[in-house]
Amino acid sequence: MQSTHEFIASQKDRFLAELLDLLRIPSISADPAYAGDVRKAAEWIAENLRNAGADHVRLEETPGYPIVYGEKMVDPAAPTVLVYGHYDVQPADPLELWDNPPFEPVIKDDVIYARGACDDKGQVFMHVKAFEAMCATGNLACNVKFMIEGEEEVGSDNLGNFVAANKELLKADVILISDTAIIANDIPSIDVGLRGLSYMEVEVQGPNRDLHSGVYGGAVANPINILCQMISSMHDEFNHITIPGFYDGVMEVSAADRAAMAQTPFDLEAYQKDLGIDTVYGEKGFTTLERASIRPTLDVNGIWGGYTGEGAKTVLPSKAFAKISMRLVPNQSSAEITRLFTDHFKSIAPKGVKVKVTAHHGGEGYLMPTDSIAFQAASDAMTTTFGKEPIPTRGGGSIPIVALFEKELGIKSILMGFGLDSDAIHSPNEHYGLFNFYKGIETIPHFFQNFADLSK
Repeated sequence: MQSTHEFIASQKDRFLAELLDLLRIPSISADPAYAGDVRKAAEWIAENLRNAGADHVRLEETPGYPIVYGEKMVDPAAPTVLVYGHYDVQPADPLELWDNPPFEPVIKDDVIYARGACDDKGQVFMHVKAFEAMCATGNLACNVKFMIEGEEEVGSDNLGNFVAANKELLKADVILISDTAIIANDIPSIDVGLRGLSYMEVEVQGPNRDLHSGVYGGAVANPINILCQMISSMHDEFNHITIPGFYDGVMEVSAADRAAMAQTPFDLEAYQKDLGIDTVYGEKGFTTLERASIRPTLDVNGIWGGYTGEGAKTVLPSKAFAKISMRLVPNQSSAEITRLFTDHFKSIAPKGVKVKVTAHHGGEGYLMPTDSIAFQAASDAMTTTFGKEPIPTRGGGSIPIVALFEKELGIKSILMGFGLDSDAIHSPNEHYGLFNFYKGIETIPHFFQNFADLSK
């Protein structure tokens, strides 16, 4: 590994400059106005992967955005690692809350500020640069395949079809993903679980047009008032979700596992200070860490209707809307939860309004066994570079494609991320530490070597 690490050290400035170039591409998959930029990012990744030493690099076209594929097969007898990541990013709104333009990356106090810096351009680019270092020094111990998509932030609909249709192409022994976080820069960790997701949009309609609130207010159902009441009713006084059947499939975590989770370093006061809140909030009977990882949730992600411009306009709106996400735990079916939510939301609508429910996207939860060769390889790699053994943790976020990988390809995924929960992903001023970027590039080659050794 010495020559690989020397190569990485000698190329750090170039690696960073290349990442900044990638971050300048506004590859927002959710907004059709940026379609050209999303494709530009795919082409950029493909060219960089090709220059790093990958073979058969190409854009696999889909009905949406292309998937970047490349590979390096060094030995038929060696294990194969499939690296997954995504080059698309979340919208940058609200732009006025950014300290700097989101697609003009800046470095302040050894931290990169830009949309996509952590999620997931910075993290997926670590793999490309680690791969380059292993190729350049002749230390690539495993075969490697890259599958980097452009629709993760909008549900990965086309990736699922691609995986199902290309099982032989994607055949591997493990999938390696860096789209998660560690506890802290001095406390490494590996996510062994993810929550699933059901993402919905609802519409409540009252009168057939906007009305004067002085003339009609109090006499006609106000869709915004009704929508707020309906949403509020979906939690009880203990913040327990009231949708009938919602908890039927929930995997209950054992007392022993909950006790192990409680050993994770967590400073509640620092947590509250970082978020600017004076207390935490959530389901009764569970800790903050448990609420954010092993318990399902229901949250409103956006709500709108009526007049929201400058000044006053006394209007009783015709329609009100909300976007609602439900984070799910293993054994909860996203399709079943979507059905239960739809039926329940329609059932609680009072007379005087009509409702419409639209399902956007979803996915299943995931658990990774900690007694596997792949987990051991990742744990040993982080122990080597961080100087201490990583803590197994449960992630609160969702990577819906991970469960599909296991279903279609029959292999597990290792979630070896290097971000921090404080990196403001999906928010203004998203950022990624230079420490984390370089630590990932340093650690990944150790995973490859460990996995090859343990697979013998």
